[in-house]
Amino acid sequence: MQTALRLVAVLALAALLAVPLFPQIVYPVFVMQTLCFMLFACAFNLLLGHTGILSFGHAAFLGSGAYITGYCAKFLALPAELSILAGTLTGAALGAVFGALAIRRSGIYLAMITLAMSQLVYFFYLQAPFTGAEDGMQQIPRGTLFGLLDLHNDVTLYYVVFATIAGGLWVVWRTVNSPFGAVLRAIREHEPRAISLGYPVARYKVVVFTLSAGLSGLAGSMKAIIFQLAALNDVHWHTSGDVVLMTLLGGMNTVFGPAAGALLVSALTRYLDPFGAWVTVVIGVVFMACVLVFREGIVGKLQHVLRRRPREKRQAVDREGMVRTSE
Repeated sequence: MQTALRLVAVLALAALLAVPLFPQIVYPVFVMQTLCFMLFACAFNLLLGHTGILSFGHAAFLGSGAYITGYCAKFLALPAELSILAGTLTGAALGAVFGALAIRRSGIYLAMITLAMSQLVYFFYLQAPFTGAEDGMQQIPRGTLFGLLDLHNDVTLYYVVFATIAGGLWVVWRTVNSPFGAVLRAIREHEPRAISLGYPVARYKVVVFTLSAGLSGLAGSMKAIIFQLAALNDVHWHTSGDVVLMTLLGGMNTVFGPAAGALLVSALTRYLDPFGAWVTVVIGVVFMACVLVFREGIVGKLQHVLRRRPREKRQAVDREGMVRTSE
C-alpha cells in the first residue's frame, strides 16, 4: 500500500510542478486557488477528523488572513512576506480566542458558538471602512518576496504559492504523525480517559484550534495575493460549510483526504459554472453518492482497498499452505 501511495504522491507532485508549462491545458490561477483550499481543508481536518471538534466558523480565519494581508500590503505598504505573516498570525490569534471560548461546551453547542463568533467577524468586515464592504478590498499589490522574487510574474507566483502550501501541508502531516497528534486522537476517541491519564485536554484543544486557524489564515493570505482581492465571500458562513463538505468527501480520518475533497469541489464549481445554480445541485448529488458509497471518503476508501488486497493475498497463501500440510 505504501508503494502505491508514494507513486500517486510522486505523480501528483510532478503534475503540479509542470502546471506553468502548460497554461493552455490547465489554468494556473485555478490550480493556485485549489491549493489554497487544499490547505484550508486539511487545516480544518485537524479539528474535525483528528480531534473530534466540529467548527462552523473556519471561514473567519480564512477571510481574516485575506483581509489583514490585503490591508498590510495596500495601506501599510509592507512587503509581501510581512503581509502574509500578519494574515497568518491574525488567523492564529482569532483561533486562540475562538478555541478558548468554544471549548467550554461540546458537540453542537460548540459548533454553534464558532458559527456565532464567525458571524461577528463577518459583520465586522462588512462594516469596517477599509474592507470595501460588498465590493471587497481590491487591487491588493503583490509586491516582491524577500526583495528578490517578483510576484507579479505568474510563474514565480505559482511556485511561491506551491512551496508555501506544501510547507503548510507538511506542518499538518507532521502534527498528525507526532505525539501531539496521538493525544489529539485520544481526545477524539475518549476524552474522559485522556483527562484521567493526566493530559491537559483544554490546553490541547486551544493549541490545535490556534494551529488550525493559523494555517487557514495562511491559505487566505495566499489567496488574497493570488487574486489581489479580499472579499466577503471568504468570510461568509457558506465557506465554512464548503470546507466541511470538502473534508467529508475526501475522508476526515485521513491526513490529506480533505485535499482530494477540495480538488473535487473546486473542479466541479469551475467546470460546471456555465450551469449556474445547478452547480449546487450537482455537488449535492455527488456528496450524497460519496456518503452512500464511500463512507470513509474517497481517499479513506482507497486506503481501505489498498490495505485489504495484501491481507487477502496473505490469507490465500496461508490457506494454500494449510491445504498442502493436510495433504
